[in-house]
Amino acid sequence: MSKFVVYLRVSTKERASRLDAQQRDVDVFLSAFAEQPAEVIGTFSEVHSGGGPRLREALALARKANAEILVSGLDCLSRSVSYVAELLEDPKIKLRVATMPYADNFRLLIHAALAEQDRAFIGERAKAALRAAKARGVKLGGIRPGTIKSNQAAKDAAAARAEALRGLIVPLREEGRTLQAIADALNLAHILTPRGELWSPVQVRRSLIRLGMK
Repeated sequence: MSKFVVYLRVSTKERASRLDAQQRDVDVFLSAFAEQPAEVIGTFSEVHSGGGPRLREALALARKANAEILVSGLDCLSRSVSYVAELLEDPKIKLRVATMPYADNFRLLIHAALAEQDRAFIGERAKAALRAAKARGVKLGGIRPGTIKSNQAAKDAAAARAEALRGLIVPLREEGRTLQAIADALNLAHILTPRGELWSPVQVRRSLIRLGMK
């Protein structure tokens, strides 16, 4: 019998509903890819930027029960290559990633390194787009609630904001980037939403729709 400890996590700026999506990935892995019979001896979930106390509890249980840690994706654990490497080097931890069912430790480490490099590049591209927009005279600062006089003014501001970001978010989407990846790029570049908040996948989707994309 194979034993698993499931860990689900979303960051504080993400929608908690993403936990449901992660659980679906885990369920697919358990039914289609795990050695049978498969038993889940514990499930831990949290909303936390980076691994929090529930991750430590999950790892402790996995070590004690000689079970495998099962996550939807590597970013559920951490976006730090060094942390992922530390886990992979722990002889008492076996890591399984639901969306990469056949990946061994070497492939998981390579994937983590490439993902970190990719995020760094996207962040630098976002900063470059921000500098170019500012050079054109585009104002990208957040709009304070008191400055919006009507719903139409809010719509106009959102449309103008989306247009100012066209050169960044449209190419990323055309490359196949996820809504979350685009939101991360905007946040890394310190570009706020019209209301001065961090970007979420839902807000990115709304901007793409305003630009005529789905």
